[in-house]
Amino acid sequence: MLVSKDNPQKVLAYYSLSSRELRLDQLPEEIRKKSGRYNSVGVTLLGRMAVDSSQSGQGLGELVLMDALKRSLRAAQEVASFAVFVEAKDEDWAAFYERYGFIRLLDDKLKLFLPMKTIEQL
Repeated sequence: MLVSKDNPQKVLAYYSLSSRELRLDQLPEEIRKKSGRYNSVGVTLLGRMAVDSSQSGQGLGELVLMDALKRSLRAAQEVASFAVFVEAKDEDWAAFYERYGFIRLLDDKLKLFLPMKTIEQL
């Protein structure tokens, strides 16, 4: 959570991270082939990411996303996680995530993931 320096009671941005599972049949074929013999993979859910509208256009969304990816990668060293997963609120948010390399799921275009191997390279 990021709060205002001037008013510590005002939240400017936040997100949550939790564990989740994705079925392999939701993933693109080329990634599915590399995922082993299981029917699903563990992922880190990036949930409820938000930036106060007063901060719109100032790059805070990117900073919050990068912090979430960094923390997810660190956690994946302790608890297995194949990717960071998001459920975009709408098409604009889905496009935002795609700019950072997220890939849409086959069965729902507002659900996207970014493999941990890609995050490592960032």
